[in-house]
Amino acid sequence: MAQISRDEVAHLADLARIDLDDAELDHLAPQLNVILEAVASISGVAGDDVPPTSHPIPLTNVFREDVVVPGLTAEQALSGAPEAEEQRFRVPRILGDEQ
Repeated sequence: MAQISRDEVAHLADLARIDLDDAELDHLAPQLNVILEAVASISGVAGDDVPPTSHPIPLTNVFREDVVVPGLTAEQALSGAPEAEEQRFRVPRILGDEQ
């Protein structure tokens, strides 16, 4: 398997806009090689007869069915509001005119 060189790590760091010094580049190159070897070993385990899955056991939806029910009218929704204006809740202004 191909090894990631220090120059390739520097190139990846430049693409990601990460500033790495020489010591960090020397430290990260072997670590990235270990990660790539681990991924390669996992990809070699599953054969063609094993279907790809996202979970080891089947999942079922535990949520209720989405049923449409009538909602509140504007008058009902605003009936408990301290202040309303033009069928909207009136709230204190928190921003000035600097917008």
